[in-house]
Amino acid sequence: MPASLVEANSLLAVDIGAVNTRAAYFDVVEGKYRFIAMAQAPTTSAAPIKNLVVGLQAAIQSLQGLIGKPLMDNDGRLITPSQPDGLGVDHFAATISAGPSIRTVVVGVLPEVSLRSAQNLAQTTYARIVETFSMNDTRRPDEQVDAIMRCSPDLVLIAGGTDGGATQTINKLVELIGLATYLLPEARRPSVLYAGNQALADEIQATLKGIAPQVSTAPNIRPLPTFEDLAPAQRELARLVVGIRARQMPEVEEIRILAGDMLMPSSNAQGRMVRFLARYFESDKGVMCVDLGAGAASMGVSFDGDLHLGVFPQFGLGEPLAGLLRYTSLEDLSQWIIADVSDDLLRDYMAQKSLQPAYIPANATELAIEQGLARRILQLVAGATAARLPAFRRSRSGVLPPFEPIFASGAVITEAPTQGQKLLMLLDGLQPSGITTLALDQNNILSMLGAAAEINSLLPIQVINSGALSYLATVISPVSNANYGTPVLKLKLTREDGSQAENQIKMGQLQVLPLEAGQTARLQLRPMGRTDVGLGPGRAGELDVIGSSLGVVIDARGRPLRLPQEADKRRDLMRRWQTTLGGG
Repeated sequence: MPASLVEANSLLAVDIGAVNTRAAYFDVVEGKYRFIAMAQAPTTSAAPIKNLVVGLQAAIQSLQGLIGKPLMDNDGRLITPSQPDGLGVDHFAATISAGPSIRTVVVGVLPEVSLRSAQNLAQTTYARIVETFSMNDTRRPDEQVDAIMRCSPDLVLIAGGTDGGATQTINKLVELIGLATYLLPEARRPSVLYAGNQALADEIQATLKGIAPQVSTAPNIRPLPTFEDLAPAQRELARLVVGIRARQMPEVEEIRILAGDMLMPSSNAQGRMVRFLARYFESDKGVMCVDLGAGAASMGVSFDGDLHLGVFPQFGLGEPLAGLLRYTSLEDLSQWIIADVSDDLLRDYMAQKSLQPAYIPANATELAIEQGLARRILQLVAGATAARLPAFRRSRSGVLPPFEPIFASGAVITEAPTQGQKLLMLLDGLQPSGITTLALDQNNILSMLGAAAEINSLLPIQVINSGALSYLATVISPVSNANYGTPVLKLKLTREDGSQAENQIKMGQLQVLPLEAGQTARLQLRPMGRTDVGLGPGRAGELDVIGSSLGVVIDARGRPLRLPQEADKRRDLMRRWQTTLGGG
């Protein structure tokens, strides 16, 4: 057992986001690790400060006031380890998502094999693919070199060749990358990660060393034509990303040293926790975690021991809004806004938010716009994630398959005025099917726990057990081809006191079964016809459910959700849904 588990050491974790820097303190209470307190301060990566450490110190200073003891000295340096008089903290871990998207060139031998896998690898971090190359590229070598130099990438990912297979094509591609890198000014040269045929790893390391600022190799992400394994390369990519951030923002190196190399990209730390939660809950359906941040959205799903992680810098609710219309239409955005908003007002709000990501909605109309944007972005993220899942895991409706449970974070969700608004954004955006529990990472600590696990593997387990995550509601979402208004489900809720409630659910309904927070009940489900409540078409069943301020929610609105074409009818329907959930 690690010494830290015996000595009950305290831990400070920080998450440096695009808008806010959060600091969380964990310590032992009555023999078990607990989440004690969290404080935040604005991230100070932008002008006029342009130094992340200032925001980090401000967050820790606020945290000190909450826990009642100093963690830093008078010069703003962290006191570590803790002192005999109780000052300071024993361990420090940090995650980071702040910084511009990482301009990435992806190189592979075959477009539908190694190149596709390299693209999948890039999408597990804060990367924006700006150029791709493969053996089928029809451009002349000089045109390819020019294209790389024009892109001025931060990162090059190279994959290709099965282990022990051909090497000539990969060598040609690497020579191309090496030449373009050499011709770039030294300060603009990209880091390189090679994750292809392992027979070439040492040779490529030697070829590019001294040219690129960082050159790393990782196990082949496509060792066989039909098999993809991203996990080992993801770990090496995470290390490279931290190095790239240190080149973009030199103070990151100071934070990395302070953390004893326990500085991780937030997405990787979140992915680590998703994999852990899938084991913790022993879920046959798998676990999902979605984070809707200002700089990027991310979604991790885990089942059967595998992690599928996607990071989408193009879908953040801050600066990325300036380019959102490249991925969706103004019409598709406006239909999810509950208020009557003109196209000009919607465009203006998106432009303002992209320039000032920390801006908070000032009135009900702006709040409706922000929540509508969140719905549509969640749909885009869910669709992109579903497309990358194995075929046998994809749902019939083309939306995400069932998960149990689903965790959500991001200020637009966790800081919404009512629980009903939080839940409706998730239901409209993710459109879960079957039986699922929705919970909130209210304090955005999952990524911090993922980083803390590197230091103390027991801490995340005990913190999760202590109820640090906020239960939102149990949701039953039947899937049926029936017409709206057709009965699709009969149910009976039997409470602890013996009282019962029976209901018949019609297609198109959103209904709440009252059940007080913390109370348990037995729910009998009897689908009609071929309706599937998550147990198989037409199959009945029973389950224990836990109440919440929202009760137990039955969402029979259909998958995928379809809204009326007429704007007035659409907004009226959405208002009724929000009223049903007590969302105001």
